[in-house]
Amino acid sequence: MIKILVSDALSEEGLKILRDNKEFQVDVKIDLKPDELKQAIKGYEALLVRSATKVTREIIEAADKLKVVGRAGVGLDNVDLEAATQKGIIVMNTPAGNTISTAEHTISMILALSRNIPQACASTKKGEWKRSKFMGVELYGKTLGIVGFGRIGREVAKRALSFGMRVLAYDPFLSRQIAESLGIKVVELNELFPQSDYITVHTPLTDETRHIISGPQFAMMKKGVRVINCARGGIIDEEALCAALEKGIVAGVALDVFEKEPVAADSPLLTMENVIITPHLGASTEEAQVNVAIEVAEIVRDALLGRGIRNAANYPCLEAEVCEVLAPYMSLAEKLGIFTSQLAEGRFQEVDISYSGEIAAYDLSPLSMAICKGLLSPILKETVNFVNAVALCKERGIRIKEGKSSKEEEFVNLIKLALKTDKGARVVWGTLSGNKQARIVKIDEYYVELYPIGELIYIENWDRPGLIGSLGTVLGKNGVNIAAMTFGRDKPGGKAISVLSVDSPVSQELAGKIKQLENILTIKGIRV
Repeated sequence: MIKILVSDALSEEGLKILRDNKEFQVDVKIDLKPDELKQAIKGYEALLVRSATKVTREIIEAADKLKVVGRAGVGLDNVDLEAATQKGIIVMNTPAGNTISTAEHTISMILALSRNIPQACASTKKGEWKRSKFMGVELYGKTLGIVGFGRIGREVAKRALSFGMRVLAYDPFLSRQIAESLGIKVVELNELFPQSDYITVHTPLTDETRHIISGPQFAMMKKGVRVINCARGGIIDEEALCAALEKGIVAGVALDVFEKEPVAADSPLLTMENVIITPHLGASTEEAQVNVAIEVAEIVRDALLGRGIRNAANYPCLEAEVCEVLAPYMSLAEKLGIFTSQLAEGRFQEVDISYSGEIAAYDLSPLSMAICKGLLSPILKETVNFVNAVALCKERGIRIKEGKSSKEEEFVNLIKLALKTDKGARVVWGTLSGNKQARIVKIDEYYVELYPIGELIYIENWDRPGLIGSLGTVLGKNGVNIAAMTFGRDKPGGKAISVLSVDSPVSQELAGKIKQLENILTIKGIRV
């Protein structure tokens, strides 16, 4: 009997799928405290959660038989993915289950903002009849700017187009051809902000998207813009948002998510009449809860019964024998993708992957999945996994090419990743070290010796004396310790690259100081 623990409330439709299988014993134990869950998890092969249960490293280490964690929802902030991966536990989520509900909530917020519906309702219930006070605006002919054009962004766009709106979209992975086929215009953020009458965000919260809309961005917007966030708190800088409201730049705001939830009682957003607030209701529909419950039940059932793995955040489907050989190469492939994604500039157009050496004898589709996951992960975060990564690339018009050669190149086994964008191309080569650790051996035309892990600083520079000392001095003065360095050059005194592994992230301010050093051409902070 396979034991399954459900530690958060799950719709009956999902539970029924599991209970109908005679091989499963399904136990529902909700509201467990961490210490209680730590004891209860023993003996269970699957754990199903929503957002309340925190699947920490301690819980994972206490589990003696756990094979699968299923998250009914998108975000995996409550699951220690690294700890699960280290223990060989598959973590799966349900990224599509709440798409329609969140898109509809976004449109509801846009309409409520346009016609002052909550304010008019509250006024009328107080016995007032102030029609002129609540004069609204039409959506027809207005421009909607969508920041993040994944599943939810696309559904919002479809509905906005039906209202006769013009739709602009910003997404670093979205090709212009795909967007234009949908009737959408792809623009950069500095074009989207001044043109939009409404701006809605639909990105994950990452280091790159945190406060992606702040003071400078509000200053670019047209006066009277309306702003909506049903994605993640923190994408919009709330302090800067309040200032923009007070200045009259922003005519109205609708928020379903906040930097701190529940929203603080003393938040000025609560007292502003032109602000509409809901308590994180984007996925709170009967249909969405049923959808995610059914989906998580089905993917956990299939994984436990050996019917395949879907929506895995940390593992593609592999036979045990093949996994033993390819697992370290999958780690290498994902790291190559993550590194190259942050190295490149512009919109991705084509991914060309070449495999050479002994590994070419295997089915390498899992490695290509890992590369695609790595390429998209810096922006899409938990919404991309091993299973859907290739499909997400193709949805965005990114072409994928693969080639194999059993002939050994300069290294016994080699993965070459060439990423073409609308602003150029980057090529990165990777292999494994003797202890099977991922190693980057070449970046474009430069040979290097780089272990892609943690915080990295990538620099293009002129090969001149004194550069290393200058870098060390600036980093040291700013409290950043160098763990390792690697260099590559085409010829003495010519162009070169330097990649530094450091113990802490490099701020934009510090990057600016480094950029001002003599002989520095470009600098990028990269996190792997």
